[in-house]
Amino acid sequence: MEQVLNCLVIDDDPEVNAYVCEMVDQTPFLRLAGSYNNAPAALYKLEHEAIDLLVLDINLPGIDGVTFAGTLKAAPGLPAPRVILISGSREYAVDGYKVDAVDYLVKPFAYEDFYRAAAKARGLMVTPKTEPAADYLFLKVEHDLVRVNISDISYLESFKDYVKVFTGDKVITALSTLKAMEERLAGHRFMRIHRSFIVNLDKIETIQHLTVRFGNTIIPVTEQYRDAFRAAFRDWL
Repeated sequence: MEQVLNCLVIDDDPEVNAYVCEMVDQTPFLRLAGSYNNAPAALYKLEHEAIDLLVLDINLPGIDGVTFAGTLKAAPGLPAPRVILISGSREYAVDGYKVDAVDYLVKPFAYEDFYRAAAKARGLMVTPKTEPAADYLFLKVEHDLVRVNISDISYLESFKDYVKVFTGDKVITALSTLKAMEERLAGHRFMRIHRSFIVNLDKIETIQHLTVRFGNTIIPVTEQYRDAFRAAFRDWL
């Protein structure tokens, strides 16, 4: 039986609130547990019922969404809810990383965007947090499967249907896509910083003007990935 997530919607704009509630109702694995126009009004529900997902507007009266999300704690015997932040502006996107938000949606967003974010939340719920991620993976290289220790990987570069995996002085050309590799490396300290590159954050030698260096290789952090990159290194950048 498919897991159904209890969802709360908090947005002070009645039209947006109703719009998001309709999206929740359309999503088979979500159940609308309530909707509110301010954050404090939702506290009783959060403290007394198992709420899995919170769709939270940033610009709320009184306490803003980011501050409220930062105060959320698991009620006794209940896990803390996952959070999808929504806003009318992209300028607060980095704040999502501060509160470990599942996603950040800019109004007006389409149902496809909402569904994608909700599916991401469901994936985090279904995957047990306590299960350790494997410390190796197997790469398809011609007719063989080659084992590689994840900690040895410095970065990956895509070439159409192939991915070059750089491990120190060794380069392995694997039959895969960068998207597939990104999913396989989830849970480890890897980040996509360019359409064609995923890097191991722990292997970066130098960061300068939003470029990263691995030996003689310099990779730019393109605009699409800069907010996430800055958030990862906000204590230094």
